[in-house]
Amino acid sequence: MKYVLRFALVCAIGIVAAGAAIMPPPATPTDSTVDTVQGVKIADPYRWLENWDDPKVKAWSDTQNKYARGYLDRLKSQTPIKAELLKLVTATSPAYYALSAKGARVFAYYSDPAKQQPMIVTLNAAADPKSRKILLDPNALDAGGHTAIDWFVASGDGTKIAVSLSKNGSEAGTLHVYDVASGKEIGAAIPEVQYATAGGSLAWAAGGTGFYYTRYPGPAVPDADRKFYMQVYFHKLGSDWKSDPLALGKNDGLEKVSEVFLDNRFNLPTVMAMVQRGDGNIWAFYVLRQGAAPVRVGNYGDEIVFAGLGPNGAIYAISRKNSSNGKIVKLDAPTPDGLASAKVIVPESSVAILSGGAEQQVSDLAFSKGALFVRDIVGGPNQVRVFDLNGKPMGTLPLPDVASNNEIVTLADGKVLFDVSTYLRPRYYAMWNPKTGKTSESGLKVVSPISFADAEVTRVFATSKDGTRVPVNIVMKKGTKLDGANPVLLYGYGGYGISQTPGFLGSFRRLWLDAGGIYAIANIRGGSEYGERWHQEGMLTRKQNVFDDFAAAAEYLVDKRYTSHAKLALMGGSNGGLLMGAEITQHPALARAVVSAVGIYDMIRVENDTNGAFNVTEFGTVKNADQFKALYAYSPYHHVTAKTPYPAVLMLTGATDDRVKPWHSRKFTAALQAASSSGYPVLLRTNMTSGHGIGSSLSERIAEQTDELGFLFDQLGMTWRPMH
Repeated sequence: MKYVLRFALVCAIGIVAAGAAIMPPPATPTDSTVDTVQGVKIADPYRWLENWDDPKVKAWSDTQNKYARGYLDRLKSQTPIKAELLKLVTATSPAYYALSAKGARVFAYYSDPAKQQPMIVTLNAAADPKSRKILLDPNALDAGGHTAIDWFVASGDGTKIAVSLSKNGSEAGTLHVYDVASGKEIGAAIPEVQYATAGGSLAWAAGGTGFYYTRYPGPAVPDADRKFYMQVYFHKLGSDWKSDPLALGKNDGLEKVSEVFLDNRFNLPTVMAMVQRGDGNIWAFYVLRQGAAPVRVGNYGDEIVFAGLGPNGAIYAISRKNSSNGKIVKLDAPTPDGLASAKVIVPESSVAILSGGAEQQVSDLAFSKGALFVRDIVGGPNQVRVFDLNGKPMGTLPLPDVASNNEIVTLADGKVLFDVSTYLRPRYYAMWNPKTGKTSESGLKVVSPISFADAEVTRVFATSKDGTRVPVNIVMKKGTKLDGANPVLLYGYGGYGISQTPGFLGSFRRLWLDAGGIYAIANIRGGSEYGERWHQEGMLTRKQNVFDDFAAAAEYLVDKRYTSHAKLALMGGSNGGLLMGAEITQHPALARAVVSAVGIYDMIRVENDTNGAFNVTEFGTVKNADQFKALYAYSPYHHVTAKTPYPAVLMLTGATDDRVKPWHSRKFTAALQAASSSGYPVLLRTNMTSGHGIGSSLSERIAEQTDELGFLFDQLGMTWRPMH
């Protein structure tokens, strides 16, 4: 939650919720669609809701939105909560993130709480916030806040910048190049460089006269394939992009679901191309050089999960070959398949080397001129070890005990900026001086009116169905009585090796605590909190472990009297939405209320979508008998049972979501509404101008948070009063 808010109402406004009355949901017609998959007949009575081009589906969606608004808009909490959120946003200082030092400048995203969208700014070489200059402001391009920056890459000398822009949360990006000094656009925009699933990427060639970039095939292929078959082209500034030569493509080993990420952070003659097979964390690596054929330095079977070029031109990589926790290997010069036998310079240890993946635009390995920074994850929190470029230990960066780090940036003078996030303090950057070994806080920090001085973080362990110990982080006000009467909101994700690391809790959780709630985050399998084994134990045919872990965390909170089933709420989105769907159908009595956003609910047909095809390496395919059996066993949509007392459910989706198609939410909502006998609401909220949540405007995010809090407060009978 990036936006932090201020409690500043003049007088206390008491909001008492006791479960607002709700009319029965609108009836949804069914059909007789039945598929036979692996010899099993599977009914799909709401198949017709998949076709967004059908006016009947749009009318149904409109009816559902009106039904949801009929409930949400009647809640007394809505108006004061929304007003409070907006007031707190404007009282929070702007935030900087995604720093990149190039030439005499530092480039960064700059998120002004008063603006709908983050912008790109430049700072001086010392990253002094007082030197800030706005380079590109999407709010000036689109007053409605519906144009967003997907990503940006500055040239090695800092004189030019390439930016992908998309609209309405679609993540369908067009590339623009700007001169940094004048702010003027250079040349024609290049379309179809970025889509929601495989993303997009760019790396400047040395000297800044051109760049390598990803592009999709466009009208050259059938519409069904336009978001597949990503290729890499080279563009020379001043030339016609339609004639750009192919630099890496199908003949080099790229596949239909390849995801390519390019890197040349040190302005070298060579560029690293990291190629992921779908979303399954399976990688191959190529080194590109102008005028030469690509050199494939790593293959999918090598179990290398990240590789980058260091300042000395050597290749440094994270290998998981016979080492679940990871080790660092070094290849002095690009040679065909060289990473398979590269020299180990940092052996595997008892903690896991963090690999967030290039997809998250994170440099898993960071460098200064003479140092290598290795980020570890210890069950959730991070640590950062420092080595010289040959692997000799040089100590660690100082982080608080329960904290995370995402960025490490070396400035022109050799000093190193690194960000620090904790649950209870807003994100800030610290400065490490390698010459003195001393660290101090920089001026790049968020100042928030929100204080969690009255709160504490406790880390406990639940025992899952198979005996695995699962970490659970619990945030509550000091002195909270464990009498089973506290409302608890439990959050989880559990997939793609994405770990739940500490981050400032912000306004949403502050309001939750002020209403008497407890907030908990479960470090369930599917992430990489304990290395790749933790991920692998929660993927493919072992996905059920994820749901068992989360249920165990919930039961722990009840057993230890943090809460009761009647006061427990669950929350998750995307892959975490699948988690919510599984908990609703497998454990309908587990929680009183569930908030599930942009989730996957039909695991039988998901792979037919663009994103679903990329997800096969994570979830599996119905074409494989064993994987089909596992998918069908937990697919939420197919396990909705008639006359079952399901919890209150708020489903959220975006009409332009290309990562998880909104029809998942439509079909699952219709099934739950028809089946639930509890009398609790099952609501579907569709935002017509947003997608998966990436690129959503500030007003859209505030509106969504308002609805979520209002729904939860009402269903759990919570009272909220603004702080003085």
